[in-house]
Amino acid sequence: MRLDPPAPEPGQEATLWVTDVHPWSYVLLVVNGQPVRQVEWRAQPSGVWTWKWTFVAPDEEAYSLVFYHDCHTGCVERGRMHIGMGEPPTPTDLTPTKLGVVSVHPQRDWRGRSGWDVELTYAQLSEEAFWGIDDLAMRVHQATRKGLRVLVRVDYAQGQSMPPRADQLALTEYLQYLRRLARDERLRGVYGYVLGSGFNELNSNSQAPERSVTPEWYARIFNGYGEPVTHADNAVQAIRAENPYVRVLVGPVRPWNTDQDGDRRYAIDAPWLNYMNTLVATLDEGARTKSAAGIPLTAPDGFALHVPGRPEAAEAIGRKGYEEPRLDLLRAEWGGAQAGFRIYRDWLNIINAYPTTQGLPVYITSSNTFVPDEGAPPAQNYPQGWLTSALEEISGEPQVQALCWFLDEDRSGDTRWDWFSLTRHPGRLIYAAEEFDALLQK
Repeated sequence: MRLDPPAPEPGQEATLWVTDVHPWSYVLLVVNGQPVRQVEWRAQPSGVWTWKWTFVAPDEEAYSLVFYHDCHTGCVERGRMHIGMGEPPTPTDLTPTKLGVVSVHPQRDWRGRSGWDVELTYAQLSEEAFWGIDDLAMRVHQATRKGLRVLVRVDYAQGQSMPPRADQLALTEYLQYLRRLARDERLRGVYGYVLGSGFNELNSNSQAPERSVTPEWYARIFNGYGEPVTHADNAVQAIRAENPYVRVLVGPVRPWNTDQDGDRRYAIDAPWLNYMNTLVATLDEGARTKSAAGIPLTAPDGFALHVPGRPEAAEAIGRKGYEEPRLDLLRAEWGGAQAGFRIYRDWLNIINAYPTTQGLPVYITSSNTFVPDEGAPPAQNYPQGWLTSALEEISGEPQVQALCWFLDEDRSGDTRWDWFSLTRHPGRLIYAAEEFDALLQK
């Protein structure tokens, strides 16, 4: 690898030549986490190959240039050049916190804490801006450099969280993308992959609502439930074959949604709880079947949970809105199911009822004070102190590893989520933003 000039000034144009004896294809240069897409290449008479990139030096005292190949199936590092002292190491003296956000703002000050960041990518948009793998890798790079633990939610398509039921072509496409993510060395810092989200609701099955994702189909995708035990065309085995160290998490079921039910009734007969109970039961059965055949490690590594609060619930009349996370809001018309933040306890009860999932860590990957049946966004209804109460509530639950606010800032350009953003903090979200920052400093 040869750079001209050898030590470019910030903002100065520089040229990198990479020479190798192998004619690599699908090559990529990454400068300080940013991909450089334009490349020239030529074969030399001596039997070597040369690639050439021109880029503008970043405004950093120290950074790295990394040469990758075979990026169409997951980038593999071939060479690295350090400028200055190279990239600074990830901080190791940070204090862990359960607090996190969805789509972290790159300039957020974490106050010396190691928190959580939840990112999103789509299999059908793998080459697109922002949602594709290259921009995802850049965001993961930014977050891990700050010492954050990154969970990546992998959906099949926008409006279609998981491949439609019995669609083998969509399943194959999804598994190929999971393999690519797991293989890509730019993503080695990912803490875990979350497979889908809200797949029990029709809005997350928009490509094929007549073939919505049932608990059984989700379990088939996840660990091969219902398929011949020797078949490995499932998510957990596909990911572990490429990266045995990354966690594979079950995506969150949408609470209080009645679009689908489950065949295996829970003690509280509510559609979302029946769906979750059927889902966990089939995942457990799939993992135990594989284990009995001598194929271990097909159970989930944990569960992502969707846990909204309901500070204006009728059951909380007479109580302050900020107290809601500490209250049992047992709704009679739902058979006594939790109607607020403590829905996480219903989720935990189901998870802990099965041998292969009992005690697994859970991650609240989406929480705020919005519930669809009431409609008020956090910018309108956030009660000062609610986030503090929510963190106090789950701090007493060692099984709960993370509490992530949806969201910090949507960087995709979709302004629909401004009423949820801690960074923009419109309306009453100024209180949530101040509270989040204060909690990091405790």
